[in-house]
Amino acid sequence: MRANSNVNGEPTMNQIDTPAIDRAHAIEAFRRDIDGIACLTGADDLRIKARDYYWYSPVLEALLKDYRAEIVVLPTSEAEVLRIAAAAARHRLPVTVRGGGTGNYGQAVPLQGGVVLETTRLDRVIEIADGRVRVQSGARLEPLLEAVRETGQQLMMYPSTMSIATVGGFIAGGSAGIGSARHGILKESGAMRSIRIVTLEEVPRTLTLTGADVEMVHHAWGTNGIIVELELALVPAVDWLHCIALFPSYPDVVRFGRAVLASDIDVFLLSGVDRRFAPYYTDLQSHFDGHADAMFALVNPRDRQRFADLARSFGGSIDLCVTEPERVQAGLPPVHECAYNHTTLRALKMERGWTYLQMVVPAPFDPDLIAAQMARYGDEMLMHHEFARYAGGPRMSGLVLLQFMDEERLDEITKELLQDGCHVMNAHVNILEKSGRKQMQAEEIAFMRNVDPFGLMNPGKILLQG
Repeated sequence: MRANSNVNGEPTMNQIDTPAIDRAHAIEAFRRDIDGIACLTGADDLRIKARDYYWYSPVLEALLKDYRAEIVVLPTSEAEVLRIAAAAARHRLPVTVRGGGTGNYGQAVPLQGGVVLETTRLDRVIEIADGRVRVQSGARLEPLLEAVRETGQQLMMYPSTMSIATVGGFIAGGSAGIGSARHGILKESGAMRSIRIVTLEEVPRTLTLTGADVEMVHHAWGTNGIIVELELALVPAVDWLHCIALFPSYPDVVRFGRAVLASDIDVFLLSGVDRRFAPYYTDLQSHFDGHADAMFALVNPRDRQRFADLARSFGGSIDLCVTEPERVQAGLPPVHECAYNHTTLRALKMERGWTYLQMVVPAPFDPDLIAAQMARYGDEMLMHHEFARYAGGPRMSGLVLLQFMDEERLDEITKELLQDGCHVMNAHVNILEKSGRKQMQAEEIAFMRNVDPFGLMNPGKILLQG
């Protein structure tokens, strides 16, 4: 395996390059080898399938907008994935796996062309049993959730983009989501029971990872094998109430969130959003009109009154608390579309001058620190925090909205937040380790070299190590 550089000029785990003069021949030979498997080669398809939600970041938009695949393949079975993997390895073609394309870091962008393998036709729910579901990696999360709910169960966690995102994409690129207020982050939740992958070799293997071994591919951005099937844990279903609690100040929202996590009130989502987001919530104007700051929550019906009483003790009031059928009848969006990076999406749909920053606020999180940050940044930064559980304790993560000026200003603000004690995850890079979410350990690098000996999987996304 030779070292190459990513788009930032840094050494990365990379493939043995196919000479440029041979690339066209390699693609044609690859197509012959996978004859009968659906593929796309039109210019518009190659452009669309080389994008994800990296455009949340103006930095990544400028960096990644011109990258393209040379062919998109759409397998419908594990057998077809095995054929694709064998052909790609034989002809030394890079492979970038994509699901629904809702990642924010350019995980699905093929930095060195080659093959984009889209999993959305691998969408079969294989088995639903007591406490578990087996499903192909390309299944979208919303239909999957509906399927398991028919058995009286629910997923432990899912992203706010559940209507588009695939289960494999969420596991390969996600770390937390709706449900983290109850179950913690993905890594510690126990939600991932097993992950089945196909290796990228001339004679591909299938491997099923369980226990701690799932971390070899969880949040590895599709660099450690092609995920084809997963088994996820299920828990008894709850008919969550969609709630909005309003408060006189955003620090009051923080105090309330801290108190909810310290209690035994059962919540599945707890998302604080400051009142200046209201212009981007046009479908909720009758409930969130900008006169108060808000906590969006999914609350167990048994704790409805306790949730309301606790809100009142912090000067708040419940403006909305409805069942799922009542929400649908009223034509309101689900609360999960008012949380996580859906807040960023809502703003960007109306004003493209925004971007976002991700951070973890130091514990125990202090409302006075958030007040000081609001005073420091004014309208340059709108506050949004997700309340979750981590390592047995409370966690408050910021996905703040930021008026983008330039990279120099981004760096300046990042340094200030670090001085505040926040752990900042860089949302404006397309290198896994530099994002601040995961560092590839020696055993993961060794596993990568075992399952991808030619360095063909999503090249350019992992720093060169070992």
